[in-house]
Amino acid sequence: MKILIFGASGTGTTTLGRSLAENLGYTFLDVDDYYWKPTNPPFQEKIPLAERNQSLEEDYHASANVIISGSLVTWGDFWSTAFDLAIFLWLPPNIRLDRLQKREEYRYGKQLYENENQKEKSQAFLDWAAQYDDPTFKGRSIKQHEDWIRILDGQVLQLRGDLTNEERIAKVVQQINT
Repeated sequence: MKILIFGASGTGTTTLGRSLAENLGYTFLDVDDYYWKPTNPPFQEKIPLAERNQSLEEDYHASANVIISGSLVTWGDFWSTAFDLAIFLWLPPNIRLDRLQKREEYRYGKQLYENENQKEKSQAFLDWAAQYDDPTFKGRSIKQHEDWIRILDGQVLQLRGDLTNEERIAKVVQQINT
């Protein structure tokens, strides 16, 4: 079975993906590992689209049962037909943005306050993420994801609201078993 988990930054796609993969014995792949070159600090340099697609497709095909977390909307037509089940996560913006702020503080620690460049990059990321629920935003947005949901080939499970990871896992397992 091939499963995709996607949604806005801060909705818990990676957390749910890792937990489900461990629970089900599936291979877990995170889109960020294919999108960004490994740098310190992270998320500084993008990998070209063709290269990231080739790497992700190879790993996708290497396992019969795989869970991928992340948004693949703009990665090409293959991904709209590649999954048996797509799980869309949505959280109210205030909860999601609070999570992201805490994650930035955890990830960058003192650098977030002492390094002006890191502070600016972090704020730019948070500003970008805050636009997700704006239907006029042209980047990764609720509109882009809802439009993509309509063209996905496989089943789609939408989990909206502030559910615990355990509640999400139970709903996904129930969907898989139906």
